[in-house]
Amino acid sequence: MLGADPGPLVREALDAVLTRAGFAAGPPTEISVTLVDDAAVHGLNREWRGQDKPTNILSFPMAALRPGDAPGPLLGDLVLARETCAREAAAEGKPPADHFRHLLVHGTLHLLGHDHEEDGEADAMEALEIAILAGLGIPDPYADDGEDDDHEPNGEQVTR
Repeated sequence: MLGADPGPLVREALDAVLTRAGFAAGPPTEISVTLVDDAAVHGLNREWRGQDKPTNILSFPMAALRPGDAPGPLLGDLVLARETCAREAAAEGKPPADHFRHLLVHGTLHLLGHDHEEDGEADAMEALEIAILAGLGIPDPYADDGEDDDHEPNGEQVTR
């Protein structure tokens, strides 16, 4: 799906988010990115969110930030389900690398305090995602394609 080394895609996506958030690329903060199978994400989603199902990405922020807050030395952890990511990309006709980077952007925004629980927050987060992805050469994943399905990543922020 992503090749032998997804590291360059991870760095590209995270740098794009952090740069857009006003931090120089490679700020003094650490983000852990772990790629696992659906079963592992299912277990984490059940344990941390009470959701007995897999999801595409989970964000575990180290601290509760608000958008614009500077991160500490550890921003948090992102756990991405490879199988779900591949399945979603295929179902939506997207290049897997583009969907992967979209999920990383979405998850990192959660680490930085963005959320989509309320309409205003969701609109702001979506607009920010679209702008960041455009800078990566990725088309708007929320563009109306004539279908009624929801293109929102279903990954969520977890409160520790």
